[in-house]
Amino acid sequence: MMNTAQLCSEMVKIKTENPPGDTRDCAEFAGAFLESIGIPVSYTTGPAGQTNVYSKNQSGALLLLGHIDVVPAIADGWEYPPYSGEIDETYVHGRGATDMKGGCAALLSALAETQDRGLEAPVSVALVCDEEGGGKWGTRHLLAEKILHPSDCLIAEPTPAHAPCIGQKGVLRYTVDFTGEPGHSSLYPQFGTSAVMQAADFLAWISTLHKRDYPQTPQMDAIIRHSCDVAQEIYGGDFSAVFRKVAYNPGLIEGGERENIVAQRCRLLMDMRLPWGVSHAEMQSEIELHLPLTASLTVKTAADASMTDLDSFLVKTVCGCVGDAYGISCSPMVQWAASDARALRLAGFRAIEYGPGELQTMHGINERVRIDQLNTAAGIYAAVIEKYGERV
Repeated sequence: MMNTAQLCSEMVKIKTENPPGDTRDCAEFAGAFLESIGIPVSYTTGPAGQTNVYSKNQSGALLLLGHIDVVPAIADGWEYPPYSGEIDETYVHGRGATDMKGGCAALLSALAETQDRGLEAPVSVALVCDEEGGGKWGTRHLLAEKILHPSDCLIAEPTPAHAPCIGQKGVLRYTVDFTGEPGHSSLYPQFGTSAVMQAADFLAWISTLHKRDYPQTPQMDAIIRHSCDVAQEIYGGDFSAVFRKVAYNPGLIEGGERENIVAQRCRLLMDMRLPWGVSHAEMQSEIELHLPLTASLTVKTAADASMTDLDSFLVKTVCGCVGDAYGISCSPMVQWAASDARALRLAGFRAIEYGPGELQTMHGINERVRIDQLNTAAGIYAAVIEKYGERV
């Protein structure tokens, strides 16, 4: 049977870029592996091959979850081709090695180990598509079809080695369509209303939101301080504002007809990340108050900041197993980005993320994962599975 590094390498070799999101071959590879160790599986497939594989038994107290789609990779600048799955003495190389076929391989290895030991554990598994696109064919599809049922959930997303992630900031993604009053450019701004300038004025106001502070409970404040320390150790720099303040990115703005016409149309696509202490509904209401009457707001995604209870069996167990593996006292963190954990919490799951990876290479050139991290993660997952087995 393949070891964890070999499993990771074989999965990296199977191209699952999203877009377009076709994960059929990788799902079938993982499904065949699960069947070979005695775990029957089923599949769902979307219109473009977006395929999920999951254990037929979804009644477990613990769901092990990973995604098998990856962001696209251009071969220029890579030490090894991005889909080579090259293994050297230290790393497995390739797109998805960190995000997150390494974590998926570690889950499969842990399941193989516990199955080989004859451990009867109340565990289910799902490897999904469409996470990188934030689309509807992955975890959200399995939830909508009631294939997954609320339980504890361990997601093998890459995290710092000593800090599982138990929460994410909120999100508000939306489009604003501004409508102006066109006219000849030689008369503006005395006559006419520019949709482009409306968007510029709105962005000037949006920038002031980043200066706001939001009150936190003592427990939340301690978690944020720990999260800042962990992030600074990995990336350098001061992360306090990243965790505590509203982040905003005007990702796309387009408008106007030509330079000698006062712009009648302008469209803005915005991604905002909301800290603990402000709800997406509160933020949307305030945004609407600062838009001109002729503008229209269309919300694409909205969710509040979320976190799994520190005192839950899931968090205590995962942190305990990480601590045992590394000989440390392990404390969880929260993160600024989002994953399937958000959708799962909204559906009633308790979710935690923990997985192997070289975080600095995620989504970048020369993405890779350390082999020792793969093996340690697989051991931690097996220990968590065993702990859940002891509860039965």
